[in-house]
Amino acid sequence: MGRMIKYIFYTIGGLLALAIVASILLTLLFDPNDYRENIAAGVAEATGRELVIEGDIKLSLFPWLAVEIGSSRLANAEGFGDKPFASFERVRLSVRLLPLLLRREIVVGAAEISGLAVNLEVNKRGENNWDDLAQPGETETTGETTAGASASVINIAGIDLNDAAFSYIDQQLGEEYALTQLNVTTGPVRTAAENAASISISDFVFSGTVSGLSDNETRLSLSVPDILLQTGAETVDVGSVELSMFGVIIRANIDEFSYAGSPSPSGTISIEEFSPRELMQALDIDVPATADPKVLSKLRIDATLAVAEKQIRLSDLVMVFDDTTLRGELDLPRDAESVLRLNLAADRIDLNRYMAPADESAADVDAAAEAPVEIPADMIRALNARGDLTLEQAIVGPMQFDNLVVTFTAGNGLLRVHPISAEFFDGTYSGDLRINATSSVPVLSLNEQISNVNLAPLGRALFDVDKLTGTISGSFRVSGRGNDSAQILNTLSGDMSFTLNDGSFEGVDVWYEMRKARAFLKQEAPPEPTLPARTPFSEVRATGKVTNGVLRNDDFFAELPFMQLNGHGSVNIPAASLDYSLSARVFNRPEYMQDVTADELDDLTKAAIPLRITGDLASPKIGIDFEELLEDRVREEIEKKILDKLGDLFRR
Repeated sequence: MGRMIKYIFYTIGGLLALAIVASILLTLLFDPNDYRENIAAGVAEATGRELVIEGDIKLSLFPWLAVEIGSSRLANAEGFGDKPFASFERVRLSVRLLPLLLRREIVVGAAEISGLAVNLEVNKRGENNWDDLAQPGETETTGETTAGASASVINIAGIDLNDAAFSYIDQQLGEEYALTQLNVTTGPVRTAAENAASISISDFVFSGTVSGLSDNETRLSLSVPDILLQTGAETVDVGSVELSMFGVIIRANIDEFSYAGSPSPSGTISIEEFSPRELMQALDIDVPATADPKVLSKLRIDATLAVAEKQIRLSDLVMVFDDTTLRGELDLPRDAESVLRLNLAADRIDLNRYMAPADESAADVDAAAEAPVEIPADMIRALNARGDLTLEQAIVGPMQFDNLVVTFTAGNGLLRVHPISAEFFDGTYSGDLRINATSSVPVLSLNEQISNVNLAPLGRALFDVDKLTGTISGSFRVSGRGNDSAQILNTLSGDMSFTLNDGSFEGVDVWYEMRKARAFLKQEAPPEPTLPARTPFSEVRATGKVTNGVLRNDDFFAELPFMQLNGHGSVNIPAASLDYSLSARVFNRPEYMQDVTADELDDLTKAAIPLRITGDLASPKIGIDFEELLEDRVREEIEKKILDKLGDLFRR
């Protein structure tokens, strides 16, 4: 038995020695460089391109069947210049002979490629320089072929792509990109022993430098610890993936998916916290000046990912943007026909932090405030979206909205935001906004209601004044045409109505103004004013029609504790001004005015006193209409004299 084992080892040793001697003789007697022209001719016949091998071709047989090719280049497609389509400095590939001969197992050493350069180009006619290489040949796959292939096992020690470069130039679009200093390494690449159609790759690492996306180059890296490719079932399982670019790190865990047809991977994705401000700077995007320089500093995203043929869905989405957290789901379209859908709920956002800084010059601020707001008609025409957004709290300027709910639909040039609802200043708001951008001039329509809104903070927020207290309720159903807010205001038409309840006009004492007017007519000394000047009211209401930006109202009514006001007037909405003529009739003495004489009260209650309200909406002027009052007084005197004369005639 021992002698038999000894002979077996002798035999194996002899075979190894014979193989070594044969490989030495082959390398001494056979020079692969003599076959450069044959190799180049074969490539030219297969591709129509010229292959030039400038470096040496080296060959070894034992224990590895190895081939190494030095510097080589493949010519470009016709019409794309003399620059090579592809070139490399060195390629080395080795295969172990004995496993191949004894077990039909392919054991490959590390596949090494150094200095690979590939130049992709699209000319001005839209033709590219790679289509002629990508034409597939006709192959017929049979069950026997598949079974035969599965009998072989491939083990590659690794792949090492070193210092590669890819460039892409599109002359039609004027775009140019480059990926340089590219390195790709992997661990072992294996096919399963029981099924060669199963390929596993471990420790895949990809890194390089990208240019063309901005003025600055950026490092790009991609790592995948394990990749399992099932070529028979046409599936791939990549597991965990990490991508780093522009300082942003994206991690994903992808479930096994089919790569046949339109791949639809799914899994989880996490974008680590990064600074949008720094990313914009890296991409040469102008960072807007903000009132709070600390904003645009934090963004983090976690979601469940599902890629479909027409959309990418992010569900279980958690997005942290600065101090705002959004949760929900988002569907991103993959083609122009698909719909952008979102359903998001946010906690709180202060938009004032994202506004222009307060230290800008007053002239710039005033100019910005007066500048018309352009209607984004082109964006609306291109938009195809549906969404629901809720905000626990949103702060815009001096106004705070709570429990804000917005639902919108957009498509075919039509945008509708409905319903909109919110709570603000102790009251509520609901609305329906529509923009029709199907024609050259957009049409904006509003149907809005407010209820029991506190006038004091509303006045401070809108006009920076403290002249009104109480509550306001109203409805506004209007529409206008134009490319900006100024044009729309000037064409605004529709209906408006409002009611003020249980408040006061601060800074104006209507009772004092009437007493002063009476004293003027009686040629008496004016009374002493009561400070602070204010006029309480229990109700003020009006309805009217809007035509070309002007509200006309003929049923103005106000009820004060001591009088009623009736009248008519107009509000110029673009100019933010008003002009009202009112008639006041006193029916009682104010409780806080005890020094009014009986004669005063008698004179004031007998007459209808004309009032005039004019000026800016922010600070209207209220006073006696002396011109009308004098006309009425003169008319009364004339009528009295005529009646007296007629009486004298009848008494004769």
